[in-house]
Amino acid sequence: MAQAGGQRTGTGSSEPTGFVDNVRARIAAARRKRAATSGPGGKGLFFALIASLVVLVVGFLSSLAILFGSPEGKEVSVSQLAALAAAGRVEAATFLDEDSQVVAKVRSIDETKTAAATDKAAPVAAADPHVDGVPDDAVTVHTAYPNNGSATNSTIQLLQTAGAKVSVDPQAGQARLRMFTAFLLPVLILANLFGLLFVGKGSGGGAIGEVTNFGRVDDGSRTDGSNVTFADVGGADEAVTELAEVRDYLRDPAKYKALGAAPPKGVLLFGPPGTGKTLLARAVAGEAGVPFFSVAGAEFVESLVGVGAARIRDLFRRVNAVAPAIVFIDELDAAGRKRGSGGGGGGSDEREQTLNQLLVEMDGFETSSGVVVIAATNRPDILDPALMRPGRFDRHITVERPDAEGRERILKIHASKKPMTSDVDLNRIAARTPGFTGADLASVVNEAALLTIRRKGNTITMKEFEEAVIRVLEGPQRRGQVLTADERLRAAYHEIGHVVVAATLGRHEDVHRVTVLGRGRTLAAATFADKEATLLTRSALHTQLVATLGGIAAEELIFGEASTGGEQDLEHATDLARDMVTKYGMSDAIGPVRLQVKAGEGFLGDDSSLVDLSPETQRDVEQAVRGMITDAQQEAIAVLRSHRRELDTLAARLDAEETLEDDVLQEALAPLLSAIESKTATTTRTPTPRPRNAKARTAATSGHGTSRPRAAAKR
Repeated sequence: MAQAGGQRTGTGSSEPTGFVDNVRARIAAARRKRAATSGPGGKGLFFALIASLVVLVVGFLSSLAILFGSPEGKEVSVSQLAALAAAGRVEAATFLDEDSQVVAKVRSIDETKTAAATDKAAPVAAADPHVDGVPDDAVTVHTAYPNNGSATNSTIQLLQTAGAKVSVDPQAGQARLRMFTAFLLPVLILANLFGLLFVGKGSGGGAIGEVTNFGRVDDGSRTDGSNVTFADVGGADEAVTELAEVRDYLRDPAKYKALGAAPPKGVLLFGPPGTGKTLLARAVAGEAGVPFFSVAGAEFVESLVGVGAARIRDLFRRVNAVAPAIVFIDELDAAGRKRGSGGGGGGSDEREQTLNQLLVEMDGFETSSGVVVIAATNRPDILDPALMRPGRFDRHITVERPDAEGRERILKIHASKKPMTSDVDLNRIAARTPGFTGADLASVVNEAALLTIRRKGNTITMKEFEEAVIRVLEGPQRRGQVLTADERLRAAYHEIGHVVVAATLGRHEDVHRVTVLGRGRTLAAATFADKEATLLTRSALHTQLVATLGGIAAEELIFGEASTGGEQDLEHATDLARDMVTKYGMSDAIGPVRLQVKAGEGFLGDDSSLVDLSPETQRDVEQAVRGMITDAQQEAIAVLRSHRRELDTLAARLDAEETLEDDVLQEALAPLLSAIESKTATTTRTPTPRPRNAKARTAATSGHGTSRPRAAAKR
């Protein structure tokens, strides 16, 4: 931030104030950076401790070698030394006081006899001066003597009687070395070891260092600069517009101070998984050019009481040291859940302490300056109300799934650096992927690249993209569990039943693929392109219900009974009918009343269920749901019966060709559409109810098998 320049008016240097302030600002920034990144130790201290520990250990081992090393010469026993003395072969003996050793210089046998013959003062040599275990030549021997006064005196008297020169070496240096080795060196070594455990390499990486650093946030949470900008974000224009204000504040806080406006302190991003909430936070940091701290809400939740609050304090201490900066807390609901919903009855619950500390840091006794907190969650409904109020999280931004235009921009971003052929139409791919999030679209582009590598190609074609969309929706094609001829024909009638009913109800343009080839956990599937509608009418939902039951209706019409392949269809139809009765009030028998309410605050979140209903009302609800499904199934059977010829023709073609999609499918549906138009023009009966909203959203994929594939709308 620029500061006002000018000249100094006092005595001393007349340097420009702007230059001096610039130098001071750089020094302060460097100090803040060191304060934010420094820990209880550093690499220099770590390596210094390692070097000193090596020196101490080497010194300790050397001292032990000196202290417990044997004196020079051959080791003999006390009896052998007495025999040598009696034979007159001991010339001199030295008592080593600290080592409790006697070192004796022994003559050879010849020297002993010569000395006895020539020197009158020398003791008379024994008749046989040879001693077992001792060489006959002149040698130096040593032996340990017991640390006992009487034994020492008798040994000295024996040596003196034998004419040996006896001396005592007090070994003062050896005594000091023994004391140093026994007391001081072990203490220094232990001190170094504890220092290494507490400091650890890289500030807190040691074993005990990890324990003592429970209250610290991981150093890797900080990024000094982000290379992501708003240009890398697609399909989230509303969120980008709101976050642009945060970027402007971080770039120029003085503008807000001049107007007396309170800058946004916190931004809460919520939406489905994979919509780019983390990417948006990084883009704000990249646009503003400020440090970016990224942590997960689960990092503040520990079994030790007080650890979460300590980590919150440590995080904001680091952030305040380098402000302006951005703090991004992912999955905020892990630490910001409503107080009292954790199942604990005590007031000192760890989760509540963590939340209280976060509330204080964001807006309390210690207000942060130049710090913006951006949080992301998929469950804003379970956050504590104190977090949601203005002054903490001032902006609540919904990040929804992108529309068709947004999906196309996202595809262009992910495919910009990948080689593609000219036939690739990203607009068409975006139209075929309603409900896909940014993560799903990134997976589609990556799957297309992997498929290209699998076929050993150099460029991605439209065929790879179409296959990638199907793989993301339904999974890879199944290689095993091949259907028999009868099962294959039943699966063909089932899927064509969905198509015929949907086409009769005005949805022939929505269906773009039907197949009897198994993918993932499904044995066959009919895929519809969802219409991106926000409001759905009762007739639109009824149309969706009838089309969902078209497969079961076709099996009952052709084979006389349904199979287990309609399990997922029944599940979807039951959920839809129950929502129409209990949630949307679209049942004549029950009336316009909402019966599905929140069951209460649970530790894992809130679930909606039927509560506080009388047995009679519950029975009426079940009857209404059953009646809706039965009526829809009968309507589907009636539609298929009126178009039996087209049903048989399409099922036989699907059984033969395995897959019908896009232009081939529309060409196969042409006779059916002509029959529908002719019957509509000539019949006088009331036509089948159709949705007024041409963009009513229906089931994206109808699975036939053990499990229903993921719908394009991500239900």
